[in-house]
Amino acid sequence: MPRILDVVEHPNVGGDELAWREPQAGSGDFRMGSQVIVRENQAAVFVRDGQALDVLGPGRHTISTGNIPLLTELLGLAFSGQTPFKAEVYFINTADFPQVGWGTVQPLALQTPGQGLGWLLLQGHGVMDIKVSDPQRFAKQYCIGKAVVRLADVRDRLLTMVLGELQDLIAETNPGSLMKLNSLLSEIEGAMLAKLGEQFDAVGLTIKAFDIKSLTPKTTTAEDLRAMGLLDVQTYAQLQAADALRDAAQNPAGGAAGTGVGLGAGLGLGQMMAGMMAGMQQPQAQGQTQQSQTPPAPKTREEIQAIIDNLDMRLANGEISEETYNRLVAKWQKRLEEME
Repeated sequence: MPRILDVVEHPNVGGDELAWREPQAGSGDFRMGSQVIVRENQAAVFVRDGQALDVLGPGRHTISTGNIPLLTELLGLAFSGQTPFKAEVYFINTADFPQVGWGTVQPLALQTPGQGLGWLLLQGHGVMDIKVSDPQRFAKQYCIGKAVVRLADVRDRLLTMVLGELQDLIAETNPGSLMKLNSLLSEIEGAMLAKLGEQFDAVGLTIKAFDIKSLTPKTTTAEDLRAMGLLDVQTYAQLQAADALRDAAQNPAGGAAGTGVGLGAGLGLGQMMAGMMAGMQQPQAQGQTQQSQTPPAPKTREEIQAIIDNLDMRLANGEISEETYNRLVAKWQKRLEEME
Protein backbone atom coordinates (compact mmCIF):
# COMPACT_ATOMS: atom_id res chain seq x y z
CA MET A 1 0.00 0.00 0.00
CA PRO A 2 1.34 3.46 -0.82
CA ARG A 3 2.00 5.87 2.01
CA ILE A 4 -0.34 8.80 1.55
CA LEU A 5 1.19 12.21 2.22
CA ASP A 6 -1.66 13.85 4.11
CA VAL A 7 0.34 16.96 5.06
CA VAL A 8 3.11 18.41 2.91
CA GLU A 9 5.23 21.37 4.02
CA HIS A 10 8.79 22.69 4.11
CA PRO A 11 9.27 24.92 7.16
CA ASN A 12 13.08 25.04 7.39
CA VAL A 13 14.32 26.95 4.37
CA GLY A 14 18.12 27.24 4.04
CA GLY A 15 19.68 30.67 3.64
CA ASP A 16 20.96 29.95 0.10
CA GLU A 17 18.09 27.64 -0.88
CA LEU A 18 15.95 28.40 -3.93
CA ALA A 19 13.88 25.21 -4.17
CA TRP A 20 13.15 22.06 -2.12
CA ARG A 21 11.44 18.92 -3.37
CA GLU A 22 8.92 16.81 -1.44
CA PRO A 23 9.51 13.96 -1.28
CA GLN A 24 13.29 14.25 -1.73
CA ALA A 25 13.43 11.11 -3.91
CA GLY A 26 10.79 9.62 -6.17
CA SER A 27 7.17 10.74 -6.34
CA GLY A 28 4.84 11.25 -3.40
CA ASP A 29 1.39 9.67 -3.05
CA PHE A 30 -1.35 12.27 -2.69
CA ARG A 31 -5.15 12.23 -2.75
CA MET A 32 -7.88 14.79 -2.72
CA GLY A 33 -8.14 16.19 0.80
CA SER A 34 -4.39 16.16 1.50
CA GLN A 35 -3.02 19.36 3.02
CA VAL A 36 -0.28 21.55 1.53
CA ILE A 37 1.09 24.25 3.83
CA VAL A 38 2.88 27.04 2.02
CA ARG A 39 4.64 29.67 4.14
CA GLU A 40 5.29 33.31 3.43
CA ASN A 41 7.91 33.82 0.71
CA GLN A 42 7.13 30.37 -0.68
CA ALA A 43 5.21 28.89 -3.59
CA ALA A 44 4.39 25.20 -4.07
CA VAL A 45 4.64 23.87 -7.64
CA PHE A 46 3.07 20.50 -8.49
CA VAL A 47 5.05 18.43 -10.98
CA ARG A 48 4.04 15.17 -12.63
CA ASP A 49 5.84 13.30 -15.42
CA GLY A 50 8.38 16.12 -15.66
CA GLN A 51 5.75 18.83 -16.21
CA ALA A 52 5.39 21.82 -13.88
CA LEU A 53 1.62 22.21 -13.55
CA ASP A 54 -0.28 23.95 -10.75
CA VAL A 55 1.08 26.56 -8.33
CA LEU A 56 -0.14 27.25 -4.79
CA GLY A 57 0.72 30.48 -2.95
CA PRO A 58 1.15 31.10 0.79
CA GLY A 59 -1.49 29.52 3.03
CA ARG A 60 -2.96 26.15 4.06
CA HIS A 61 -4.47 24.39 1.05
CA THR A 62 -6.70 21.34 0.88
CA ILE A 63 -6.00 19.62 -2.44
CA SER A 64 -9.09 19.65 -4.66
CA THR A 65 -9.91 19.65 -8.33
CA GLY A 66 -10.38 23.40 -7.97
CA ASN A 67 -6.81 24.27 -6.98
CA ILE A 68 -4.91 21.70 -9.07
CA PRO A 69 -6.95 21.76 -12.32
CA LEU A 70 -4.02 21.06 -14.65
CA LEU A 71 -2.91 18.05 -12.64
CA THR A 72 -6.50 16.77 -12.40
CA GLU A 73 -6.87 17.03 -16.18
CA LEU A 74 -3.60 15.15 -16.69
CA LEU A 75 -4.75 12.35 -14.40
CA GLY A 76 -7.73 11.77 -16.69
CA LEU A 77 -11.21 10.35 -16.29
CA ALA A 78 -10.00 7.18 -14.56
CA PHE A 79 -9.01 9.23 -11.54
CA SER A 80 -11.46 9.48 -8.63
CA GLY A 81 -11.31 11.77 -5.65
CA GLN A 82 -10.10 9.01 -3.32
CA THR A 83 -7.61 7.39 -5.70
CA PRO A 84 -4.00 8.08 -4.68
CA PHE A 85 -2.01 9.86 -7.36
CA LYS A 86 1.71 10.40 -7.71
CA ALA A 87 3.27 13.84 -7.98
CA GLU A 88 6.14 15.93 -6.63
CA VAL A 89 5.83 19.26 -4.89
CA TYR A 90 8.63 21.82 -5.21
CA PHE A 91 8.68 24.53 -2.56
CA ILE A 92 10.13 27.60 -4.28
CA ASN A 93 11.72 30.32 -2.15
CA THR A 94 10.36 33.70 -3.34
CA ALA A 95 12.23 35.83 -0.78
CA ASP A 96 14.68 38.52 -1.90
CA PHE A 97 18.32 37.50 -2.36
CA PRO A 98 20.25 40.75 -1.82
CA GLN A 99 23.94 41.35 -2.43
CA VAL A 100 24.51 38.37 -4.73
CA GLY A 101 28.09 38.73 -5.88
CA TRP A 102 29.29 38.62 -9.48
CA GLY A 103 32.80 38.91 -10.95
CA THR A 104 34.76 38.55 -14.17
CA VAL A 105 35.79 34.96 -14.85
CA GLN A 106 37.13 36.02 -18.25
CA PRO A 107 38.27 39.64 -18.75
CA LEU A 108 36.14 42.25 -20.46
CA ALA A 109 37.59 44.02 -23.51
CA LEU A 110 37.71 47.81 -23.81
CA GLN A 111 38.86 49.38 -27.07
CA THR A 112 41.30 52.28 -26.55
CA PRO A 113 42.14 53.71 -30.00
CA GLY A 114 45.59 55.26 -30.21
CA GLN A 115 46.62 54.07 -26.74
CA GLY A 116 48.98 51.16 -26.14
CA LEU A 117 47.85 48.06 -27.97
CA GLY A 118 44.50 49.64 -28.76
CA TRP A 119 42.71 47.41 -26.21
CA LEU A 120 42.57 47.00 -22.44
CA LEU A 121 41.42 43.86 -20.67
CA LEU A 122 39.39 44.63 -17.57
CA GLN A 123 38.50 42.76 -14.42
CA GLY A 124 35.66 43.75 -12.14
CA HIS A 125 33.09 42.69 -9.60
CA GLY A 126 29.89 43.85 -7.97
CA VAL A 127 26.60 42.73 -6.47
CA MET A 128 22.97 42.39 -7.55
CA ASP A 129 19.61 41.83 -5.83
CA ILE A 130 17.45 39.04 -7.27
CA LYS A 131 14.37 36.98 -6.45
CA VAL A 132 12.19 34.25 -7.96
CA SER A 133 9.19 36.02 -9.47
CA ASP A 134 7.64 33.19 -11.53
CA PRO A 135 7.85 29.94 -9.50
CA GLN A 136 6.46 27.74 -12.27
CA ARG A 137 8.88 29.05 -14.88
CA PHE A 138 11.79 28.79 -12.46
CA ALA A 139 10.84 25.20 -11.61
CA LYS A 140 10.81 24.27 -15.30
CA GLN A 141 14.24 25.81 -15.84
CA TYR A 142 16.13 24.59 -12.80
CA CYS A 143 14.26 22.33 -10.40
CA ILE A 144 12.63 19.28 -11.99
CA GLY A 145 14.38 16.10 -10.94
CA LYS A 146 16.55 17.78 -8.28
CA ALA A 147 16.14 17.31 -4.55
CA VAL A 148 17.28 20.84 -3.75
CA VAL A 149 18.40 23.88 -5.75
CA ARG A 150 20.77 26.37 -4.16
CA LEU A 151 22.02 29.74 -5.33
CA ALA A 152 25.36 28.20 -6.34
CA ASP A 153 23.52 25.89 -8.77
CA VAL A 154 22.28 28.82 -10.88
CA ARG A 155 25.14 31.27 -10.37
CA ASP A 156 27.13 30.27 -13.48
CA ARG A 157 24.16 30.85 -15.77
CA LEU A 158 23.40 34.21 -14.18
CA LEU A 159 27.06 35.21 -14.43
CA THR A 160 27.06 34.36 -18.15
CA MET A 161 24.09 36.68 -18.64
CA VAL A 162 25.69 39.49 -16.62
CA LEU A 163 29.11 39.40 -18.30
CA GLY A 164 27.64 39.02 -21.78
CA GLU A 165 25.42 42.06 -21.38
CA LEU A 166 28.19 44.09 -19.70
CA GLN A 167 30.62 43.38 -22.54
CA ASP A 168 28.00 44.38 -25.12
CA LEU A 169 27.22 47.57 -23.22
CA ILE A 170 30.88 48.57 -23.00
CA ALA A 171 31.17 48.09 -26.77
CA GLU A 172 27.98 50.11 -27.40
CA THR A 173 29.05 52.92 -25.06
CA ASN A 174 32.52 52.97 -26.68
CA PRO A 175 34.11 55.29 -24.06
CA GLY A 176 37.63 55.01 -25.54
CA SER A 177 39.45 54.99 -22.20
CA LEU A 178 39.16 53.43 -18.76
CA MET A 179 38.86 56.82 -17.09
CA LYS A 180 35.87 57.70 -19.27
CA LEU A 181 34.32 54.29 -18.67
CA ASN A 182 34.59 54.63 -14.90
CA SER A 183 32.97 58.06 -15.09
CA LEU A 184 29.92 56.43 -16.71
CA LEU A 185 29.43 53.62 -14.16
CA SER A 186 26.14 55.00 -12.82
CA GLU A 187 24.64 55.12 -16.31
CA ILE A 188 26.00 51.65 -17.10
CA GLU A 189 24.46 50.21 -13.92
CA GLY A 190 21.05 51.57 -14.92
CA ALA A 191 21.37 50.23 -18.45
CA MET A 192 22.44 46.82 -17.14
CA LEU A 193 19.38 46.64 -14.91
CA ALA A 194 17.15 47.20 -17.95
CA LYS A 195 19.05 44.81 -20.23
CA LEU A 196 19.16 41.97 -17.70
CA GLY A 197 15.49 42.28 -16.81
CA GLU A 198 14.28 40.40 -19.89
CA GLN A 199 16.90 37.65 -19.62
CA PHE A 200 16.21 37.03 -15.95
CA ASP A 201 12.46 37.03 -16.56
CA ALA A 202 12.91 34.23 -19.10
CA VAL A 203 14.07 31.91 -16.31
CA GLY A 204 11.51 33.07 -13.73
CA LEU A 205 13.74 35.58 -11.92
CA THR A 206 13.65 39.32 -11.32
CA ILE A 207 16.74 41.49 -10.90
CA LYS A 208 15.97 44.40 -8.58
CA ALA A 209 19.36 46.13 -8.33
CA PHE A 210 22.74 45.96 -10.06
CA ASP A 211 25.95 47.47 -8.74
CA ILE A 212 29.50 47.64 -10.15
CA LYS A 213 32.10 47.92 -7.39
CA SER A 214 35.08 48.37 -9.70
CA LEU A 215 36.46 47.94 -13.20
CA THR A 216 40.26 47.81 -13.23
CA PRO A 217 42.85 46.92 -15.88
CA LYS A 218 44.69 43.63 -15.81
CA THR A 219 48.10 43.15 -17.40
CA THR A 220 47.35 43.12 -21.11
CA THR A 221 49.61 41.36 -23.59
CA ALA A 222 49.34 40.88 -27.31
CA GLU A 223 49.11 37.14 -26.63
CA ASP A 224 45.99 37.74 -24.53
CA LEU A 225 44.43 39.92 -27.22
CA ARG A 226 45.20 37.42 -29.97
CA ALA A 227 43.61 34.63 -27.90
CA MET A 228 40.43 36.73 -27.67
CA GLY A 229 40.43 37.43 -31.41
CA LEU A 230 41.25 41.13 -30.98
CA LEU A 231 44.55 41.14 -32.91
CA ASP A 232 45.11 39.93 -36.45
CA VAL A 233 48.14 37.83 -37.39
CA GLN A 234 50.02 40.68 -39.09
CA THR A 235 49.69 43.05 -36.14
CA TYR A 236 50.69 40.28 -33.75
CA ALA A 237 53.85 39.55 -35.80
CA GLN A 238 54.77 43.25 -35.80
CA LEU A 239 54.41 43.37 -32.03
CA GLN A 240 56.64 40.32 -31.66
CA ALA A 241 59.31 42.00 -33.78
CA ALA A 242 59.01 45.26 -31.84
CA ASP A 243 59.31 43.50 -28.49
CA ALA A 244 62.32 41.52 -29.73
CA LEU A 245 64.10 44.78 -30.61
CA ARG A 246 63.15 46.30 -27.27
CA ASP A 247 64.42 43.28 -25.34
CA ALA A 248 67.69 43.27 -27.28
CA ALA A 249 68.22 46.98 -26.51
CA GLN A 250 67.51 46.43 -22.82
CA ASN A 251 69.78 43.38 -22.59
CA PRO A 252 72.97 44.12 -24.57
CA ALA A 253 74.85 41.35 -22.72
CA GLY A 254 72.98 38.82 -24.82
CA GLY A 255 70.58 37.26 -22.30
CA ALA A 256 67.56 35.37 -23.60
CA ALA A 257 64.76 37.61 -24.74
CA GLY A 258 61.46 37.20 -22.96
CA THR A 259 58.84 35.17 -24.72
CA GLY A 260 55.85 37.26 -23.60
CA VAL A 261 54.65 40.05 -25.86
CA GLY A 262 54.19 43.00 -23.53
CA LEU A 263 53.18 46.62 -23.75
CA GLY A 264 56.60 47.99 -24.65
CA ALA A 265 58.44 49.25 -21.53
CA GLY A 266 56.19 52.23 -20.96
CA LEU A 267 56.40 53.56 -24.53
CA GLY A 268 53.31 54.14 -26.62
CA LEU A 269 52.90 51.51 -29.30
CA GLY A 270 52.84 54.08 -32.07
CA GLN A 271 56.13 55.59 -30.92
CA MET A 272 57.70 52.16 -30.51
CA MET A 273 56.74 50.99 -33.99
CA ALA A 274 57.75 54.30 -35.56
CA GLY A 275 61.17 54.05 -33.95
CA MET A 276 61.60 50.49 -35.11
CA MET A 277 60.69 51.31 -38.73
CA ALA A 278 62.90 54.40 -38.76
CA GLY A 279 65.83 52.37 -37.49
CA MET A 280 65.32 49.82 -40.25
CA GLN A 281 65.06 52.44 -43.00
CA GLN A 282 67.97 54.74 -42.07
CA PRO A 283 71.44 53.15 -42.59
CA GLN A 284 73.95 54.18 -39.99
CA ALA A 285 77.30 55.56 -41.14
CA GLN A 286 80.46 53.64 -40.24
CA GLY A 287 81.99 54.92 -37.00
CA GLN A 288 78.95 57.00 -36.09
CA THR A 289 79.04 57.83 -32.41
CA GLN A 290 76.29 56.46 -30.20
CA GLN A 291 73.45 58.90 -29.75
CA SER A 292 72.50 60.07 -26.29
CA GLN A 293 69.86 57.92 -24.65
CA THR A 294 68.12 61.04 -23.37
CA PRO A 295 65.09 61.56 -25.66
CA PRO A 296 64.83 64.98 -27.33
CA ALA A 297 62.33 67.43 -25.87
CA PRO A 298 59.00 67.34 -27.74
CA LYS A 299 58.60 70.27 -30.11
CA THR A 300 55.31 69.70 -31.90
CA ARG A 301 51.68 69.32 -30.76
CA GLU A 302 51.68 65.77 -32.10
CA GLU A 303 54.67 64.78 -29.98
CA ILE A 304 53.12 66.27 -26.83
CA GLN A 305 49.81 64.54 -27.50
CA ALA A 306 51.67 61.25 -27.89
CA ILE A 307 53.16 61.78 -24.42
CA ILE A 308 49.70 62.39 -22.95
CA ASP A 309 48.35 59.27 -24.65
CA ASN A 310 51.25 57.30 -23.22
CA LEU A 311 50.42 58.59 -19.73
CA ASP A 312 46.82 57.35 -20.18
CA MET A 313 48.13 53.87 -20.93
CA ARG A 314 50.58 53.86 -18.04
CA LEU A 315 47.85 54.90 -15.60
CA ALA A 316 45.50 52.21 -16.92
CA ASN A 317 48.20 49.56 -16.49
CA GLY A 318 49.03 50.70 -12.94
CA GLU A 319 52.54 51.88 -13.81
CA ILE A 320 52.02 55.36 -12.31
CA SER A 321 49.78 56.75 -9.59
CA GLU A 322 46.78 58.94 -10.29
CA GLU A 323 48.54 61.83 -8.52
CA THR A 324 51.56 61.52 -10.82
CA TYR A 325 49.29 61.17 -13.83
CA ASN A 326 47.35 64.35 -13.00
CA ARG A 327 50.54 66.33 -12.41
CA LEU A 328 52.18 65.28 -15.67
CA VAL A 329 49.04 65.68 -17.77
CA ALA A 330 48.55 69.20 -16.38
CA LYS A 331 52.16 70.02 -17.31
CA TRP A 332 51.84 68.84 -20.91
CA GLN A 333 48.36 70.28 -21.36
CA LYS A 334 49.77 73.63 -20.33
CA ARG A 335 52.56 73.22 -22.91
CA LEU A 336 49.90 72.52 -25.57
CA GLU A 337 48.01 75.67 -24.61
CA GLU A 338 51.19 77.73 -24.85
CA MET A 339 51.70 76.52 -28.42
CA GLU A 340 48.29 77.79 -29.58
